Amino acid sequence: MLKQPSKKYRPFPPVELPNRQWPGRTLTHAPRWCSVDLRDGNQALAVPMNVSQKLELFHALVKCGFKEIEVGFPSASNTEFTFNRRLIEEKRAPDDVWLQVLVQAREDLIERTFESLVGAKRAIIHMYNSTSPAQRRVVFGKSKDEIKVIAVNGAKLIKERLPRLAGTEVMLQYSPESFSATEVEYAKEVSEAVMDVWQPTPERKMILNLPDTVEVAMPNVYADQIEWICRNIKNRDSLIVSLHTHNDRCTGVAATELGLLAGADRVEGTLFGNGERTGNLDIVTVALNLYMHGIDPKLDFTDLNLVREVYERCTGMTVPARHPYGGELVFTAFSGSHQDAIKKGLAEWSRGGREHWDVPYLTIDPTDIGREYREVIRVNSQSGKGGVAYLLESEFGIELPKEMQREFGPIANDEVDRLGREVSGAELKAMFWREYVERDFPWQLEGFETESRNGVVKCRARLLRDGKPVEFSGEGNGPLAALVHGFSTIGEPRFEIANYSEHALSSGEEASAISYIQIKRADGKSRWGAGVDTNIELASVRAVLSALNRG
Repeated sequence: MLKQPSKKYRPFPPVELPNRQWPGRTLTHAPRWCSVDLRDGNQALAVPMNVSQKLELFHALVKCGFKEIEVGFPSASNTEFTFNRRLIEEKRAPDDVWLQVLVQAREDLIERTFESLVGAKRAIIHMYNSTSPAQRRVVFGKSKDEIKVIAVNGAKLIKERLPRLAGTEVMLQYSPESFSATEVEYAKEVSEAVMDVWQPTPERKMILNLPDTVEVAMPNVYADQIEWICRNIKNRDSLIVSLHTHNDRCTGVAATELGLLAGADRVEGTLFGNGERTGNLDIVTVALNLYMHGIDPKLDFTDLNLVREVYERCTGMTVPARHPYGGELVFTAFSGSHQDAIKKGLAEWSRGGREHWDVPYLTIDPTDIGREYREVIRVNSQSGKGGVAYLLESEFGIELPKEMQREFGPIANDEVDRLGREVSGAELKAMFWREYVERDFPWQLEGFETESRNGVVKCRARLLRDGKPVEFSGEGNGPLAALVHGFSTIGEPRFEIANYSEHALSSGEEASAISYIQIKRADGKSRWGAGVDTNIELASVRAVLSALNRG
């Protein structure tokens, strides 16, 4: 890297926009959405989608609720043309879905594009030509006036052919490609020249797409460009101003949201941001960003996992684990403090403690998009007692008392740290069983009977200690008190029951119960134990022996 990058690179000039309005605005409704997965996203694939894959993804997009889908560049290849014809001839597109096709301002390409649209119910013809200084100089070697002529001639060629699409509802769209790197005054001039040909009206609008083809500035500059156009272009009420952002500076989402504040009506993008270089706008993210603010995005991602599966299968791309909303790990928490906060927040929500969602670290309820709470908290060596307790409870119904969580959490953490990886709920349960439930040395239960008379409970216990039989009797105001008394009669150091809780683990005739018991010895030391049995009394006895066996 250069020590003085300013000798090679220069900052992008700001837009002169006195009294800009977008910073003070708030988004209140969803824009019109247009998916360009099948064209822009497809072009960016090392192995482009075949017709079958494009058909599967098209139907997934329709199911999500997209009403405008750019289905391809039919003049670019036979695959693109064939796909377009199949959609139309096999009537795969619902009547309310617009099929958008992209075409450069060239007569041969426009001709082929019209051939691909015959018989369509609704079609958007999207014409573009490059307008930025670099494109004018490097690619075309043409002046501003000459570039404008390309746009005007293309617009005329399209208008002349419209009668050939009788029976098709047609909407026209123009993009000054590389708008974000084009002088706003010149972008306005070229766009108005196209408008003069197409003659849009408030009743029959055209789409003016203003692409951030390559991010060359901060998103606030793009917002200024959009607001400048919205303020200054003629016949604004005859236009649908559209955004098409890329992600070269990793601010595609921000640029889109600010562009909407600046006055845009429509957004083009792809699922999960697939597209050239660093990708297109991720529509899923923008839509769910609106959703988390209580705005209906007009797109349905109820089963986002399925959408992701179709996307990955058709494109061969993968959604990164940390990708917003759709990534595998976005609704997880490994940090102990995060886990504890999430667990408490979910508990408050489940009790109906709040009217609006406000769970720490979770911007939306994962279940709204087909995720499950069991995915929220996972455990590795950085996790705490809250995450351990949550997994045991959510997956196996093991409701550890808070004091017991404090004891078992560090035990589990040490074991996970030794393994050096994430562990599953089943592995945590196995750790718990080994540490508590399966502790049968030195004490092991052989038999336990009780009888009650006049409020006094007497017990008879048959145990093994170090493999040798031990029997004793005891009495008290309950079975556990009688058991504790019985131990004292055989010289076992005195202890008392400090905490006790129990609950069912399963249902049915053979239902098991689990008991948690904390004993405290005369020296003040305490230990937890746990026992499982179909008989709750025996589960409690086993829990006492577990605590004793743990020292």
